[in-house]
Amino acid sequence: MSEIPAKATESKDPLDGARAEVADDAVAHVRPGEPPSGDAMWQSSPPGSIYDYIKVASFSIGPDGLVEQWSLRAEQLFGIPAEHAVGMDPIEAFIDADLRAQGQRKMAEILDGREWTGVVPFRVPPSAADGECGREGLAEVYVMPTRTEEGEKAAVCIVVDVRTLRSIETDLAASQAIFGQSPFGFVLIDPDLRVRRVNYRFASLFGGSPDDHRGKGVHDYLPRPEAERVTATLRRVLETGDSITDMHVTGFLPGSDERRHWSINLYRVRSGSGRPIGIAWLGTDITARRAAAREAAAARRNLALLNEAGARIGNSLDLETTARELLDVVVPGFCDLATVDLYQGLLAGDETPPGLADGSAELRRVAFASAVSDAPFIGSGDPVSVGAVHHYPFNSPCADALRTARPQYIPAEEGSLVQSTLAVPMVAHDTVVGLAQFARTKGSEPFGDRDRDLAVELAARAAVCIDNARLYRREHERALILQRSLLPPGDPVASGLDIACRYLPGNSSADRPSEVGGDWFDVIELPGHRTALVVGDVMGRGLRAAVAMGELRSAVRTLALLDLEPAEVLSALDEIARGLGAPGGVQQATRAARRPREADLSEVYLATCVYAVYDSVTRRCTFANAGHLPPVLVEPGEDALMLDVPPGMPLGVGGEPFEEVEVELPEGALLALYTDGLVESRDHPLDEGLQAFVGALTDPSAPLEDVCDHVLTTLDTHHGEDDIALLMARVQGLPADSVGDWTLPREPRSVGRAREYARGQLLSWDLEPLVDTTELLVSELVTNALRYGEGDIRLRLLLDRTLVCEVWDSGLVQPRRRRARDTDEGGRGLQLVGLLSAAWGSRRTPRGKTVWFELPLPDGQNGMVDPAEALLSLF
Repeated sequence: MSEIPAKATESKDPLDGARAEVADDAVAHVRPGEPPSGDAMWQSSPPGSIYDYIKVASFSIGPDGLVEQWSLRAEQLFGIPAEHAVGMDPIEAFIDADLRAQGQRKMAEILDGREWTGVVPFRVPPSAADGECGREGLAEVYVMPTRTEEGEKAAVCIVVDVRTLRSIETDLAASQAIFGQSPFGFVLIDPDLRVRRVNYRFASLFGGSPDDHRGKGVHDYLPRPEAERVTATLRRVLETGDSITDMHVTGFLPGSDERRHWSINLYRVRSGSGRPIGIAWLGTDITARRAAAREAAAARRNLALLNEAGARIGNSLDLETTARELLDVVVPGFCDLATVDLYQGLLAGDETPPGLADGSAELRRVAFASAVSDAPFIGSGDPVSVGAVHHYPFNSPCADALRTARPQYIPAEEGSLVQSTLAVPMVAHDTVVGLAQFARTKGSEPFGDRDRDLAVELAARAAVCIDNARLYRREHERALILQRSLLPPGDPVASGLDIACRYLPGNSSADRPSEVGGDWFDVIELPGHRTALVVGDVMGRGLRAAVAMGELRSAVRTLALLDLEPAEVLSALDEIARGLGAPGGVQQATRAARRPREADLSEVYLATCVYAVYDSVTRRCTFANAGHLPPVLVEPGEDALMLDVPPGMPLGVGGEPFEEVEVELPEGALLALYTDGLVESRDHPLDEGLQAFVGALTDPSAPLEDVCDHVLTTLDTHHGEDDIALLMARVQGLPADSVGDWTLPREPRSVGRAREYARGQLLSWDLEPLVDTTELLVSELVTNALRYGEGDIRLRLLLDRTLVCEVWDSGLVQPRRRRARDTDEGGRGLQLVGLLSAAWGSRRTPRGKTVWFELPLPDGQNGMVDPAEALLSLF
């Protein structure tokens, strides 16, 4: 039978470490500075000691080798109550049959006075819980010889379940491995918040060996404010048992000025029986992670700022407003203080920003923003207020930034609240337009390279918007100058009409700039004391629309002088408009007017237009409309009404003829032509604006200037976004005694009668100085009508601001002036008309043609040509 394995007495007891921990724990419960109540060896252990965890059992053996005493733990370990165990032979009861002989020898040695320690297999008798076979176990037994009161040899046995010991050994080994090999700082803190144990990782960071840290407190490792915060947290964990995860702690390592950051996990540690024995501190250095997080946060912040800048900067075409939008983005998200200076020349409208080579040109401070109270001054020298014009000294960082177009760091002045300043030139298209300064006050993080790059990007975005605003303003001013130069001069004069007009560009503001539009109006004097009234609107805005308006206006004047009917004028304008957007401009438009083609709407300018011709003799007005708003007529004593003039298609569409409407205008009637800017806006529908306009014409008998002002004042809430053109005319027909009208038969003697009629009429008008010239020219025109015309001849004299003579016939052949040779007997009549008259011409009529000439009245014409001298000059 093999020997029962036994451990030598001098071998290391696996319970030694546990016993030492128990001893240390007993000492630890004596608070530092407190005198012990007695010898620490005799202090009672609190409930839940390590012996409870190991479950140590004991029993005694008498001189006869039988059990004399049986402890409660023995009952629990072996499963046998004391009343059964006392008196039993432990060898016979617990040892298997094949090991009993060896057990008996060992028992004899023990009773002979030998100590023995060994591992003994045992068998628990069968029970209901274990089934029929019983339960087998392995116990570590420590036997100590003793004597009874009678002096007989006996023994005391201490028994521990080997499985429990092995579990403890495994747990201790695992705990030691985890504690010692952990790459994290591991600290065990006792209930007095003193360091009980640290691992090598913690000791390598804070210096010394692990034993050197025993007994230290939190204040030995952290700055005072941080140590107090951590101490309060440790007490809370010890009292409540609530764990703390990822608590951030800041401090310094010994011998280093670098600020370090740790992530701390804290949890309460309990014994195997559940008694709190301290706090576990697991720390990880997150300094690099914090730095990376700051970098990532800075990148996200910068990206957010750039996105915000893209959304908020450049919404206005006003230079000062754009500068303020930049500061609204950067303060306080990027800096605490900021200013923007722009070149004074740029603000004054110079073609190119006048940045001098030395960076010392005058600038104006256009914006300032601060996120702190009692905002300090940015920069050196005297403070600069918003709106002030100043310049930077040549050797200053700001002048250097302007000169080199590179950002500059400005050192902080001693005693200043500002600790970090960046001077960033605002560069657009390789041109410096101004300077932005960004400053951070003490307590904020100083500017770094990443901040500098962001500042340059923000300033560049604002600079581009400012330069765009500058270019827009320049183009806007040019277009406005062009547009106004193409409008007729103030107070146009027309025969038989009292004229008043208004032109107002669209309202502009910082938030809603207004581009120049294509609105225009014109008053064109026609032969026979007739007048063409024109109002038009080119669709679209800007310089190109203004140019298109100018071309259409010039075309209208040219066509009007051809004395075409209104519908014919609009048809020709339609062809011209179809060619304005194509290459070749007016030349192609002119060819298009002669050669109708299919319109390409992508290459045309669309426009609306009303063209009206008023005859002061008959007081009749003929209208033609190309997609424009209807004219408004106010007859004396009647309410205003919109004339029913067919609108037709806008100019540039092509393919549709235009209709004419003839309206007789009573004396004193008021006619109004206008563009849609007067009656239409974003907030008011067109119908509402038209009704408001008609309702505003309540007193047509008032002076026309007053009527115009009243209309604009009344409709102030209905317009403003678009340009406004308003043309008003009051009818003042030519009096009947200012007209001489005769019909002559086609016979030679009609020439003499015509001279007689003309002489008699002029003498009745007291225009004797014009008699000879008029007789001569009337004679020439009537003679030509007899020679080249057809049908009866009609002679008409009209007296207004000038004297007009018209000769009508039914012939269609237009007269043509030619240069007669010296040997020719004729061909000099129209040359004579051209020499003696202020103007002459011919026009088609529905039933033939009219040839006319015009003479100035003698009161203002001291230099009239003598007829005799004119005749001599022809030969």
